Amino acid sequence: MGQIAEALSRSNDAISDGLAYVRRACEQDGRLGAAKLDEFQQVISDLAVSTAELQCAEHYLEYAQGKGEMEQLLSEAFAAEALHNIRSRLFRCPEDYGLSIDDVAALNGFDLQTQLGSANLEKIGRLIVDRKGDLGDRGLDEEKLLMADTFRQFAEDVVMPRAEEIHRQDMVIPDDILDGVRELGCFGLSVPQKYGGLLPDDQEDSLGMIVVTEELSRGSLGGAGSLITRPEIMARALIEGGTEEQKENWLPRLAQGNPLCAIAITEPDFGSDVASMKLKATQTDDGWVLNGAKAWSTFAGKSGVLLTLARTDPDPSLGHRGLSLFMVEKPAFDGDEFEVTQTSGGKLSGKAIPTLGYRGMHSFNLFFDDFFVPASHMIGEGQGLGKGFYFTMRGFMGGRIQTAARACGLMQASFEAGLNYALDRKVFGKPVADYQLTLVKFAKMAMYLGASRQFTYQVGRMMDDGGGQMEASLVKLLACKLSEWTAREAMQIHGGMGYAEETAASRYWLDARVLSIFEGTEETLALKVVGRSLVEKAVS
Repeated sequence: MGQIAEALSRSNDAISDGLAYVRRACEQDGRLGAAKLDEFQQVISDLAVSTAELQCAEHYLEYAQGKGEMEQLLSEAFAAEALHNIRSRLFRCPEDYGLSIDDVAALNGFDLQTQLGSANLEKIGRLIVDRKGDLGDRGLDEEKLLMADTFRQFAEDVVMPRAEEIHRQDMVIPDDILDGVRELGCFGLSVPQKYGGLLPDDQEDSLGMIVVTEELSRGSLGGAGSLITRPEIMARALIEGGTEEQKENWLPRLAQGNPLCAIAITEPDFGSDVASMKLKATQTDDGWVLNGAKAWSTFAGKSGVLLTLARTDPDPSLGHRGLSLFMVEKPAFDGDEFEVTQTSGGKLSGKAIPTLGYRGMHSFNLFFDDFFVPASHMIGEGQGLGKGFYFTMRGFMGGRIQTAARACGLMQASFEAGLNYALDRKVFGKPVADYQLTLVKFAKMAMYLGASRQFTYQVGRMMDDGGGQMEASLVKLLACKLSEWTAREAMQIHGGMGYAEETAASRYWLDARVLSIFEGTEETLALKVVGRSLVEKAVS
């Protein structure tokens, strides 16, 4: 363990040197030039992903101390792979990172062969088979374990029996799932108790939200795993910037799941570039009139309120300072299209976007045509004018850590599906699970799952202590990439049946693909969120 820690420390120093090099190259009059940063996109992305892997490995190793054989083996193997990946990136072209060949060669002090060799990975794989997929201690206290057990049972009893039907028939989430989530209080997890929710008034509980999201996503990403993300984003935005009257009116209703809510931020020409949004809000005597389009508004049809970001100041040079956040009420619709016409003549229409996976919630294109919103429905009312971007970002921080949790739940489902199939299926006279290559796959799937889970849990704890903002983006960046790989391998283990719609493995792979796209694409997180922050903090 000491050698691994020392090797991680040396890699951290190399990453720091690379970030400092970028800062020196891009700094102009004490400020980072956006155009110069764009000249280093590949370097910044590499350093951001390397930072995510490094921090994940450190947290995983720390978690495994004092645990059993399985936890130790998985954490050390993941740390070794993280080191290998970091070295490989830097060695490709050291001068791109301001390093020399000797600098990168100095990272080779730790022998990776023992950890990453086929013998060790096969050993881990056989241990996984013997333990029927049990990866050991989840690192949760009794309260959180009880939450996990409760929502795992709900997912198995209510969500999983409907998951294939929802996906293959492109259904909207059925009421038995929605009603069950309401009864369990899921929609109130991010609403303080004084407003009728389950969140303690004097502290955060991001870890509880993570555990619930993970278990629901194991049941179905589109059929349950994303239900509580949108109310959390709206609740956090209200808590951050809403008036007391708005909080007392909206938060108890959000906690009850009535109305359901959707987020209308993305536009046809702008996704992660939130500051460039164009949807126009024009002030009238008693409110605002919205004109323009939004895209990829998930669950907009079924929802009764859309949290909508609009430009209240037409001056484009103001960027994010010209945006405000509105709560747009509408009737709930079950179909793929809807239209709302106001007595004033204003209209709001929506049409669902056909997608490969992540079915159940349906994502909509929205069109606002002189659609009136009362002044009382701007978050913060007069005090919230021009602050919508900040309220949105406060909500999205929770959305990113939840997406990491969704990735963990999907990884767990994929891992279980691959293991169960390999144990039952025989090829050339013996179970698929007995072959070395399959065992190596199990080892990698397990260490990616375990590492992502423990990193997500630790960032949740950091957020509960008032920090973790950048780390939420780091873990989202990494866990979503690993979830896609894990789902792909589970599908591969199934062979031809993995490509058949009748097996859950094909659905897991399709669902996993969206994780690196929504709640901030991996490129935006790596370059504009994590990467820029790391460069700014670098000591040049």
